[in-house]
Amino acid sequence: MEELVIRDADVVDGSGAPSYRADVVVDGGRIISIVKEAADAGCQRPTARRELDAEGLVLSPGFIDMHAHSDLALLRDPDHSAKAAQGVTLEVLGQDGLSYAPVDDRTLAEVRRAITGWNGYGDDIDFDWRSVGEYLDRLDFGFEGRGIAVNAAYLIPQGTVRMLAVGWEDREATPQELERMRQLVAEGMEQGAVGMSSGLTYTPGMYAKNAELTELCRVVAAYGGYYCPHHRSYGAGALDAYEEMVALTREAGCPLHLAHATMNFGVNKGRAPELLALLDDALTQGADISLDTYPYTPGCTTLVAMLPSWASEGGPERILERLADEGTAERIRHHLEVVGADGCHGVPIEWDTIEISGVGDPSLGDFVGRTVQQSAESRGETPWTTARRLLVRDRLGTTILQHVGHEENVRQIMRHPAHTGGSDGILQGTKPHPRAYGTFPHYLGRYVRELGVLSLEECVGHLTGRPAARLRLPDRGLVREGYRADLVLFDPGTVAAGSTYENPRTLPVGIPHVLIDGRFVIEDGRRTDVLAGKAIRHSPV
Repeated sequence: MEELVIRDADVVDGSGAPSYRADVVVDGGRIISIVKEAADAGCQRPTARRELDAEGLVLSPGFIDMHAHSDLALLRDPDHSAKAAQGVTLEVLGQDGLSYAPVDDRTLAEVRRAITGWNGYGDDIDFDWRSVGEYLDRLDFGFEGRGIAVNAAYLIPQGTVRMLAVGWEDREATPQELERMRQLVAEGMEQGAVGMSSGLTYTPGMYAKNAELTELCRVVAAYGGYYCPHHRSYGAGALDAYEEMVALTREAGCPLHLAHATMNFGVNKGRAPELLALLDDALTQGADISLDTYPYTPGCTTLVAMLPSWASEGGPERILERLADEGTAERIRHHLEVVGADGCHGVPIEWDTIEISGVGDPSLGDFVGRTVQQSAESRGETPWTTARRLLVRDRLGTTILQHVGHEENVRQIMRHPAHTGGSDGILQGTKPHPRAYGTFPHYLGRYVRELGVLSLEECVGHLTGRPAARLRLPDRGLVREGYRADLVLFDPGTVAAGSTYENPRTLPVGIPHVLIDGRFVIEDGRRTDVLAGKAIRHSPV
């Protein structure tokens, strides 16, 4: 007898098609039969060892977080309810061009310092891998061989690759260095990565010229992967930066997935239609493009990321040396406040939009939850003095919320047919962005039920079937017979994000059941001890 039958569910299958009522039978980690309108058809209904009454609940594929920063969280926290409780069954890691494979001993130490604000320094992690394949093996092993909380795919981080081959210098790669990078990307793709990411406002990845990126994208395309850039500007010059990525990937013949595709800062208020027209024109001409967004207006990154790129050349220790030097620190301030640093997307920084969300040093906790402007005023000093003190005392580990988005842009972009969902969730800090714990229920509760920006079927398709197609997963992302039983049951009338800016670690409501590989990771609203997640490896074409 089969393991489980889910009775009388309203199935929203991830394709965008209208919902239907059905009994869904799960066995051996897969969906083995779907009996539509079973209760009304007068036919013999399927049976199983366990029956779950889904009356009033929607059954959908598990949600795919196309932009996640759980690279270390999945290895330190077997519970990982931040994502599991949202209905996320797969996360895509290695984002923004900076992660922990491939590395050597030198590069590992540097990247740990560089993205402490994203993932912590990792003192609690045994970094027993160096290659992409070894990192994926580590995810498979998880906790004493049992696995991890949710499934994970991996993008080769172009900034880390450049760190390995070139270092932190702002210069063009030599032919030998470029060939080394090509080899590193090829090896990562062969070992199971789904594509390559870039952080083109982060060092050292931002030092790569387009010709270099094009060559690496050709390698990615040869293995059937995709390129996921955090492009060169989300502020001044944002549309030019989007157009640059479209042209680059078309030249390379590589599919493009635009990371957290927003239009931020005052210069871009109301300009989402221009971005969408650019994408529609490229799609009409045959480009292969998708994108992800989170359903919130503030962004989230590290405070050090705001600095001009010249101040970051050479890596974390050189940044701290420059901040300690009065003359150089004044040059940094001038670029931030007057010129508009490339780290701040070419827009002069507005300190009243920069809220401190987390610090590495607990003694700096009084800064958390306040803007740099507010903290500076309370201390009777300039905002730059406050920011500089934080950067130095916290050893560059400070995370921020950047309140620079526009609601009308968010809504228009999420309607686009190429859109998928990505949390961009940084789990570090006392007050992380609520998107880390709330992105997917917030889409369903706020933007489907309350605002009607998307229909339920459209939204679920954006969060499941469409990202699975981008990842080229042959048996995930849809409720279909033979597909993996990565499933979510939620109440469409109550599902909502519990996380807020004041209480960002609050879990969602209205998601009573989540299954991965047919096993309950959330049951009756509670996290089980099941660790069903594994590394999802891309098979080269």
